[in-house]
Amino acid sequence: MTNELIGIIGGTGLGETLGEYIADAERHEIETPFGKPSAAILVGTLGKRNVAFLNRHGEGHKLSPSEVPYAANVFALKKLGVRAIFSSCAVGSLREEIAPGHLIVVDQFIDKTFRRTGSFFGGFGAVHCEMAEPTCGRLRQTLIETAQESGITTHPKGTCVCMEGPQFSTRAESLMHRAWGADLIGMTAMPEAKLAREAQICYALIALASDYDCWKPHKGEPNRQTLLKEILANLQAATNNCLQLIKTVLGGEHEFVSADCHCRRSLDLAVLTEPSQIEAAEKEKLKVLFE
Repeated sequence: MTNELIGIIGGTGLGETLGEYIADAERHEIETPFGKPSAAILVGTLGKRNVAFLNRHGEGHKLSPSEVPYAANVFALKKLGVRAIFSSCAVGSLREEIAPGHLIVVDQFIDKTFRRTGSFFGGFGAVHCEMAEPTCGRLRQTLIETAQESGITTHPKGTCVCMEGPQFSTRAESLMHRAWGADLIGMTAMPEAKLAREAQICYALIALASDYDCWKPHKGEPNRQTLLKEILANLQAATNNCLQLIKTVLGGEHEFVSADCHCRRSLDLAVLTEPSQIEAAEKEKLKVLFE
């Protein structure tokens, strides 16, 4: 159904640009039990779809990865009626074949974050969602097929390490991540993907490769300003590709929201606490997640 509300979370690059393309945008300030989202959510139209767009890092890129209110962001989108999210994030590449400027439709994560609210259910009870396949296969396939048809250089899968930051990896860490089998390194995919699963929202992530991580030394001793300009140019190219991909996807006739998708039933068997032991106030506070 083209009238359903589709969520878009814009990371570095897309967060600063996509809002300009949303027609008839209205700003929504949403209150949640987890505080305020990163920014006001823009609700309008993009292509053939109604969208709710959130800039992950806030206006002016004020929030560092550890300061992003991930729980408030996902909860606010669910409260607005979002049941499917396309998200983006900037990453470093851990593989030679994933060149700066390329896009990656992420299928797996390694979560190394430790300072963030990683679940909605603290104080509620014991809730354990399955995360073997942490992104929505339906949304991923739609992105992959659209990218192939559009000629946008997009890798159909990739494992992303999400580190706490805000500092970048040491070379030893970067080499270790490669040895783990990871393809990308970033700072914002987690716990966002986990929270989307707890909110019973279909979630897909497009990663934007801005550079090679430090496992790959630069030739010679490049000027730092020149290197920064190169990274920003790569990020701009990837942002343009991501914007084109999202606009093309939203301009099609694909079904994004499906009640039959396993993402939409992730809480069916996840709550292990006896209902009688869950406080009524907690049930009321989180009822949006169960809808």
